[in-house]
Amino acid sequence: MRGDHGLAGRREHPARGGRHGEGDAGGRGRHGHGGQSAQTFRRGRALAFLERLQVMRSTLAAQLGQPEFESIRPVISGELKAIDSVIQQFIHTFELREGVEPDGAGPEEKNL
Repeated sequence: MRGDHGLAGRREHPARGGRHGEGDAGGRGRHGHGGQSAQTFRRGRALAFLERLQVMRSTLAAQLGQPEFESIRPVISGELKAIDSVIQQFIHTFELREGVEPDGAGPEEKNL
């Protein structure tokens, strides 16, 4: 039976050189982003993910017009509709921007 649950039982993370949360962040917090708040950091990550979704959408839209994808056009069309829905839900859920254009045109962000 292990009765010692103190610091000796913690495993160290080899890539960071210590326990979780320790390292050379220089007192800037866990993610090392200086004075950036956690909310701003999360919003930035959400916007980056939205951009990735929009790249996927534009790729699918481009494939619709290519003759080599003619045989799977209904599948691509269905995927395009699905990604449009996901993008709309993501924007609404995280209140990222207004005036969303379905073609993935330039971002019109609010509250930044």
